Amino acid sequence: MLLSIVMPVFNEEGFLEEIVARVQAVDLGPLERELIIVDDCSSDKSPQILAAMEGQRAVHPSARPFDRPIRVKRHAVNQGKGAALRTGFAEAAGDLVLIQDADLEYDPEDYPKLLNPVLRGKAEVVYGSRFTGERRNMFFHHWVGNKFLTLFTNILFNTTLSDMETCYKLFTRQTLAGIMIKSDRFNFEPEITAKILKKGIRIYEVPISYTGREFHEGKKITWRDGLAALWALAKFRFKD
Repeated sequence: MLLSIVMPVFNEEGFLEEIVARVQAVDLGPLERELIIVDDCSSDKSPQILAAMEGQRAVHPSARPFDRPIRVKRHAVNQGKGAALRTGFAEAAGDLVLIQDADLEYDPEDYPKLLNPVLRGKAEVVYGSRFTGERRNMFFHHWVGNKFLTLFTNILFNTTLSDMETCYKLFTRQTLAGIMIKSDRFNFEPEITAKILKKGIRIYEVPISYTGREFHEGKKITWRDGLAALWALAKFRFKD
């Protein structure tokens, strides 16, 4: 079974080498893995770092190499996280598809937690919840925003999620079949959640660790993205 890890990147020169090394180091047992990185027109040194990684099976010699060479896709203009994931999903060949942000907020050591429900036949989609595991506390307004968006999701779709906005989302290939992602930016999260729930698929949650970064460390999401997510939830509840 092949796991496709899709990593959107925009100006992450300070984190790229470490996060890819961490992804490579995770022990997934007999599960094969591939890494697809989508550079969303970075303006820092990310393109040069990725050029050195492209086609390699390993970035750290002491860890297990990827089963397939690292693939890098590039956007000529910056389009946003949703557009980068759309590109990455189209390239993914795996039976399972997992999203990994390029910063260090999410720890790849949590992969086994995410995979376990799927491999045991208990789930088709798994979200890693930042609110049920250990974490570095986030800003209060981010906490309120996440909680409100998740509550709105639960009301609209009759579910009981604790963290709709989480990066860590794992899908079986079958669940993504027929889903066309239209959102280009951070409103990808509500769109994919809405479309999964509208297919009648219940989302399984597991606790993950979380080390949220601050704006001076490169955090990009703002209150405007929260408003866009709110609108996206309402829109995709009633239309495709």
